[in-house]
Amino acid sequence: MILHLSDLHFGTEKQACMHAIQVFCEQHQPEAVVVSGDITQRAKFYQFYACKQFLDGLKRPYLVVPGNHDIPLYHIWNRVFSPFVRYQFFFCLSESVLETEHFYLVGLNSIRRRHHTKGHISFAQIQSVAQKLRQAPKDKIKLVVVHQPFYSAPDDAHGIKDCPILGKMALENWSQVGLNGLLHGHLHQPAVYDLNQIYALGALHPVLDIHAGTATSYRLHRGLPNSFNVIYPNMEIEHYYFDAQAHAFLLHCDHVEKKK
Repeated sequence: MILHLSDLHFGTEKQACMHAIQVFCEQHQPEAVVVSGDITQRAKFYQFYACKQFLDGLKRPYLVVPGNHDIPLYHIWNRVFSPFVRYQFFFCLSESVLETEHFYLVGLNSIRRRHHTKGHISFAQIQSVAQKLRQAPKDKIKLVVVHQPFYSAPDDAHGIKDCPILGKMALENWSQVGLNGLLHGHLHQPAVYDLNQIYALGALHPVLDIHAGTATSYRLHRGLPNSFNVIYPNMEIEHYYFDAQAHAFLLHCDHVEKKK
């Protein structure tokens, strides 16, 4: 199984949530930890450093992609000429791959200096990811990690406007070379959608859009608690919510989803 974290927003982090995640990793030993962007609140050096220390402390392999909060917002010069310099000091920016016993994970950078929150992917990125998926072992679950969702509920105007314009084109391509799902953050709300059905992709298996809440930040969505996802090799997805009284992340029984 893998642990899917997102929107850590270091600079607004909760120590109790961080400790609970460390305990969870010690107890369950996930194959890998995936972080789908917004690892900092304002792309400051000390926030990246704190996040790096936290992830290293989990003592599990991990893959990280940037979110829109991970490039400078107010320092226009840095945003225009060196938006990722601090991020790259600590983490890999390119389309990196992490392979575990059961999973093949591809990281994708959807952040552009000219956009505030909207996701963007290029034709070149679509082709690059497709090539990686073709090379993936056929017996492994293939997941792409990207900050902004490729689908949002119709009543979520913010989510809809931030979906990458070329998202559907990418899905039509990747679904034919074995993609099983995408891991996102950005909206701070757990959700799972089958894009094979929604977009009629014609794949012979579900292609899931898996959204994670914020794992460690005070920046919560509509009163939802901090949360993370656990994904199993059979594509069963569990949502864990932070319980302040138990000082732990507990399985949310109403949010266990299995797509076959």
